[in-house]
Amino acid sequence: MTTLVAPALYRTELVRQIRNPYTLAFTLAMPVAMYLLFGASMSYATQSVGHANVSFYVMVSMGAFGTATAMSSLCSLAASEVGQGWGRQLALTPLTTLGYAVTKVLAAVSFAALAVVFVYAAGIATGAEAEDAWRWFAAAGITLGLGLIFGLFGLGVGLAFNSDSAAALASISITFFGFFGNVFIPLSGAMLDIAKWTPMYGYVALVRWPATDGTLVAGGADPLWAVLLNVAVWAILFAALVRLGVLRSRRRR
Repeated sequence: MTTLVAPALYRTELVRQIRNPYTLAFTLAMPVAMYLLFGASMSYATQSVGHANVSFYVMVSMGAFGTATAMSSLCSLAASEVGQGWGRQLALTPLTTLGYAVTKVLAAVSFAALAVVFVYAAGIATGAEAEDAWRWFAAAGITLGLGLIFGLFGLGVGLAFNSDSAAALASISITFFGFFGNVFIPLSGAMLDIAKWTPMYGYVALVRWPATDGTLVAGGADPLWAVLLNVAVWAILFAALVRLGVLRSRRRR
């Protein structure tokens, strides 16, 4: 009898990642530290940005960064494990390859949710505010829902490189995307124009939408269709990366 989700594997994966200092540093500690650095500690933290203050604006941005990091690194690790022969071990168990993938994605989403909880808890403790309570839940829901596209990115990286370094490469790439995607510090001018083409821009813009309605710190506003298009295009590109990774992994066998 086959099964779609393996509770034992799910628990094991969570425990393994909690014990992994690399995962803790990049997906839990780093987003909180970045929020405290760029949000809570700044003199303008209490200034208004749309329907919230700057602390809230930075908080949801760092929650999105932590989610993207968790999804990309953990999914890339899952893809590497399958490429290294774990699939043959799965054939000896009731768990299908799809079930293995679903269990790993659930573990990644759970860890991403934990990152959001940590950052939001830091925000509550340091004065992050929004006009309405629903804006907190809306930002968190968008963060976790759209964060799945970075699971595709991690899966593609893991299949393409098929090594233990894939998780590190995925995390480093997310950090790079964040710096050039208007995530950590507000960009303006030519840098902002470039940022609008990067993978993290549309995602984080939508995460901030409940607070900002698309208003930019540098002035002006993003139209909703533009940020949705950014997310859709990058989701398609990441799906294509997964497809290329699958083809490459088959050629290696």
